[in-house]
Amino acid sequence: MSQVFINRPGLRLVSRVLAAVVGGYLLSSAWIVMCGALWPSTAQAVMAGVQTSFVVYTLAVIWAFSPVSLSRVWLGLLSLAAAMGAAGALFKLGVN
Repeated sequence: MSQVFINRPGLRLVSRVLAAVVGGYLLSSAWIVMCGALWPSTAQAVMAGVQTSFVVYTLAVIWAFSPVSLSRVWLGLLSLAAAMGAAGALFKLGVN
């Protein structure tokens, strides 16, 4: 992490808030895409994905404010979102 974030606690807090909001949104959206691609009935899959995405978002917010480094928070949220989005896209295309 750069020296700017180490020396400025206000910027660390802003980064954690952005990680919670943006990273949580990306993660829960990727969760919905993955759920929609995995289950056979599209409407029921999307509804189940949307309902469970609130749990995923809450866990992402908890993770963003956990006492780990900022780089680990951002890397964890973005890599999970990318992996879920890619898995959803691959399953939707029929690559099992």
